[in-house]
Amino acid sequence: MGILLLRFPPKNASGLSQASIFGASLGGIIVNIRNKHPDLFIRDTKGTPSEQEGKIISYDRDKGPVQIKADREIYLAGGDGNRKFYTRPVIDYNMALFLAPMEMAGAVLGVIIQRLFPNWLFLSFAAVILGFTAYKTFKKFIAAYKKDKANIAESRRLTMMESKMALDAEAIKEDETDKDGDGKNGDTADPAVAEDGAYVEMTEVGASKSAKTATDTSSSEEEDDPKELEKRRQFLEDDSRQYPKEKLFYLILLWAGLTVITFLKGGKGVDSVIGITCEDAGFYVLVAAQFLWTLGFAAVFGYKNVKYTQERLAVHYPFNEADVLWDAKKLYFYSFFTFLAGIVAGLIGIGGGMVLGPLMLVMGINPRVSTATTATMILLTSSSVAVIFVMSGLVPWQYALYFFSICLLGAYLGKKYIDAWVKKTGMSSVLVGALATIIALATIGCIIILFMNLAKVDWCLAGFNSFCSVSAEAEGCPATRLLGAEELFPY
Repeated sequence: MGILLLRFPPKNASGLSQASIFGASLGGIIVNIRNKHPDLFIRDTKGTPSEQEGKIISYDRDKGPVQIKADREIYLAGGDGNRKFYTRPVIDYNMALFLAPMEMAGAVLGVIIQRLFPNWLFLSFAAVILGFTAYKTFKKFIAAYKKDKANIAESRRLTMMESKMALDAEAIKEDETDKDGDGKNGDTADPAVAEDGAYVEMTEVGASKSAKTATDTSSSEEEDDPKELEKRRQFLEDDSRQYPKEKLFYLILLWAGLTVITFLKGGKGVDSVIGITCEDAGFYVLVAAQFLWTLGFAAVFGYKNVKYTQERLAVHYPFNEADVLWDAKKLYFYSFFTFLAGIVAGLIGIGGGMVLGPLMLVMGINPRVSTATTATMILLTSSSVAVIFVMSGLVPWQYALYFFSICLLGAYLGKKYIDAWVKKTGMSSVLVGALATIIALATIGCIIILFMNLAKVDWCLAGFNSFCSVSAEAEGCPATRLLGAEELFPY
């Protein structure tokens, strides 16, 4: 937009886009940091194990609203009298502290590789990668959309069934009243009537299911070790903190380290503040420092995540089916693909959100959690780069502040009302569809830029560049300033 509408030079336009991203991500964070996890009724009981080891089946599965309410009342009334419901923040801070530095480390390597690639090659690569990502994300959207529709249809069916059962119970009660006059049946009383003549609530919600729930709960209480229960409750209390101070501090620390190194080394079109270039030894020392900082951070929090999971599994913590249970195998798997996503993002010149967002969906993470966590990670990189652009003078602060403010307001309002709509309708799949659409548009944009650039150089396919060169163009092609993917599609 800065290039097409404001006629800014590419570097200045790139800086303006970073300020816009900073505003948009901050607007999302203002909403996300106060939002709670979609599961608002986490219990301190062991639950029913699911097919996925270490996780439990949702207590609300195959139940209508009335039965869900009755089941929750049974839970609160049972136990030792200290039961309550727990929840978590919608931002998965543990995941962000591990995946963000891994993605950043991959992006550093991707940018290094990109310096060697000619413009046409990495744009072609970008179109292929983004096109494939858009295709996979659209497939995920279709599957998620069908699942949402099926869940809504099932919820309606259960609600109608409960309504019919309530009407049938009321009809039986009226019949008995008509027969006996005062509603008393003596020895022929309906078994669904309590001793005091009131209908038991289980008649309305399905006697068999509610009785089974109560039996399972009672059985679970007898088997539950008091020390294990106390420890489980401590973990639930710790995880329910909306603003975990130590995790927020670590995110700020990661941001500060990244910003300082970027200031010293330069990048994203901004020169180093200490004047070093790729011809200086200090440049490579700072590149190594980027890897040490990001990979070191990821290693520490990868270990912490595994320990976090093991401690909770030991006390039968009620992980839901969308949680990631970190172990060595998952740690290596997700770190590899997150690092690879970072390489792709750095190589094709876009932000990690386009690659990491779909990856998190493939991991099976709840769409609301994945979008909130990804937005947090984007904030870390976009804010540091935007500050550098403004302080270097490449972007007038008035323009940066204006676009920052507009994007912040738009993101805040959009996130607030979209989240409310998703919560009301249960259609979280629209978030996946929006992401797929953005990636598809970016793919089209890359293809357009590719052909525009080739037309400028009379369809000359340049060879590989040297890693450290004053001229960005390879020999044999006209020296024309070409557009990069990151200048129009920086997300």
